[in-house]
Amino acid sequence: MTDTLLPAAAAPVGASTPSPRPRRRSGRDLTLVTLVTVVSLLLFVIVGLPLIRILTVALSAEGWEIVSSMLTNPVNRRILWNTVQLGVLVAVLGTAVGFVMAYAQVRLKFRGKKLLHLIALMPIVSPPFAVATAAITMFGRNGIISNKLLGLDIDIYGLKGLVFVLTLSFFPVSYMNLKGMLESLDPSLDEAASNLGASKLKIFTSVTLPMLVPGIAGSFLLLFVESIADLANPLVLGGDYTVLASRAYLAVTGEYNVAGGAAYSLVLLVPALSVFLVQRYWVSRKNVVSVTGKPAGSPELITAPALRIPILGLALVVAGLVVLMYATVIFGGFVKIFGVNNDFTLSHYRFVLAGIGSDAMFTTTLLALVATPIAGLLGMLIAWLVVSKLKRTSGLMDFVGMLGLSVPGTVIGIGYAIAFNTPTILGGRQWFPAVAGGSAILGGAMAIVMVFVARSLPSGQRAGIAALQQINPAIDEASTSLGANSFTTFRKVTLPLIRPALLSGLTYAFARSMTTLSPIVFITTPQTKIMTSQILAEVDAGRFGNAFAYCAILIVIVLSFIGLLNLAMLHPSIRGIQRR
Repeated sequence: MTDTLLPAAAAPVGASTPSPRPRRRSGRDLTLVTLVTVVSLLLFVIVGLPLIRILTVALSAEGWEIVSSMLTNPVNRRILWNTVQLGVLVAVLGTAVGFVMAYAQVRLKFRGKKLLHLIALMPIVSPPFAVATAAITMFGRNGIISNKLLGLDIDIYGLKGLVFVLTLSFFPVSYMNLKGMLESLDPSLDEAASNLGASKLKIFTSVTLPMLVPGIAGSFLLLFVESIADLANPLVLGGDYTVLASRAYLAVTGEYNVAGGAAYSLVLLVPALSVFLVQRYWVSRKNVVSVTGKPAGSPELITAPALRIPILGLALVVAGLVVLMYATVIFGGFVKIFGVNNDFTLSHYRFVLAGIGSDAMFTTTLLALVATPIAGLLGMLIAWLVVSKLKRTSGLMDFVGMLGLSVPGTVIGIGYAIAFNTPTILGGRQWFPAVAGGSAILGGAMAIVMVFVARSLPSGQRAGIAALQQINPAIDEASTSLGANSFTTFRKVTLPLIRPALLSGLTYAFARSMTTLSPIVFITTPQTKIMTSQILAEVDAGRFGNAFAYCAILIVIVLSFIGLLNLAMLHPSIRGIQRR
């Protein structure tokens, strides 16, 4: 009986070898090749091409003369030193402030933690001018607090003002990073040190702090890049303190020297990319494993006054400054001249909600709504290809996708102005009209949407990669074995499983698109008005009330979108898709 069954059992096994699987696999591979090709082309157009054009123009005879003089020309050497000095100071102070806020939130016992958390996140959803304009009103030469209340003659313009404003604006990056690390630390490590007789201060310095070194180093590098790449605040508060970003802006818009702007951008690009590579390949490998999968309990909250009072006091001072800045923004939009004539008025909001203001508000929101799903889905698709499909080229695609965030916005903006406004593209024909003329596609919808997508997709990409690394690859394999091609697997299986990461990517993409300025200022025209550009114009003209009204409305739009998006993701039909 066995002899009769064995051939029968062996026959299907042998017959399965020449099955039509190779043809199905080739079909699936064709779909995958198509997806990879389309994504690669998109990344080349929105990120690669502008950077290539920056390099070619910066390395021309005129551009290279400026690049080579960065260390020999006293003026350029001073600009380079100013940039590095600002970056280091903001990185140190911003990381320290973020650590204090995170430590207070996770390890101290006090009431109002949710409120403190919301206050710490406020700078993320605000336009780049909000804190700077409020700081001038409160602490400037004629500031309400500095001059009229305390009688001090403080010059907020220059390095001191920039460090103060950029620290308040960027510390949430460090706060979110270190808060997540503190929450993931194993409390049993603290208990073991305590059982050995270590004091709270000793535990903090010998156990907690060493475990946070990767996060602290990563936050330092991120804040360094953010501060040297910032353009908005140096334009408002810089005064005579010139940095590379503002110098590149003045070269293009004031001197009409595109080669000079590209040269300064190239010099700015070098430290930004260097820091990005260091963080990516060095800090990311310096990981300390503290999450073992075993139940570890909750950390013991600190109640000892020696630690609790000074840390909580510093956290409350920072929170108070943040609240003061944004209260100034809100209140300043409802008075004629804040600090000079505090009579109630709605003229600033009438200006914003009518005419030019309403046009800018509508255009910015519409273009952000167009860019948000593109950036969110493209980020998830890149993450899926990097984690699940690509092998040798996964690191390259991940690196190129992240360039939109790691490259300074000033560099991206000048790169777009050069790449899509040059008669060398498409066989010598001018693709887009000049920056200063016409309602061209360069200064219109398409280029701005491209910039929004390039600047926003890296966040969704990182969130998607983190989520996909927690999903068993067998789920994708099961879909493939049932005959689904790569795109169907991504659309029906992978995407519903990473819904929280998609929500995070969409939220960040919209907020980033609404509040970005550095790349947009180089490609807008009078026919295409963007809210951040309009705020800059109002601040330059000294019309702070109009700027405050713009900022308040922009914040309301961003918060409303985030709330609606979260409600939409909780809808039964969307949740049903995830369950299926």
